[in-house]
Amino acid sequence: MSKLNQLGNKGEHIAQLFLKNKGYIILHTNFRFRHKEVDIICLDKDTLVFCEIKTRASKILGFPEDAVTKRKQNYLKECAELFMLDHPQYTRLRFDVLSIIINKNITEEIVHIEDAFY
Repeated sequence: MSKLNQLGNKGEHIAQLFLKNKGYIILHTNFRFRHKEVDIICLDKDTLVFCEIKTRASKILGFPEDAVTKRKQNYLKECAELFMLDHPQYTRLRFDVLSIIINKNITEEIVHIEDAFY
């Protein structure tokens, strides 16, 4: 596994722990629809949350959350639509972004952007 994939996997694990500590219930990780993926689908009380996790080793190339482009947002929306069709019991949803900086195996920063886009 490449160092980039290892960093991404570590970030997703940290994000899951972070969300659980906030009281969220993790329903799915790495939910896939064709070549599109949602990193984490969870519940925040009665709201279904689709989370995109962006992990970087530094901010040299910009903030991790800046990598959630309009194209990526549209992918997440398509996955959410499909998920909602199969799970009509959920009526409220939102899209969150978790931006994580891990430098030398130390989590330096976690930024949780709730309701990041629609």
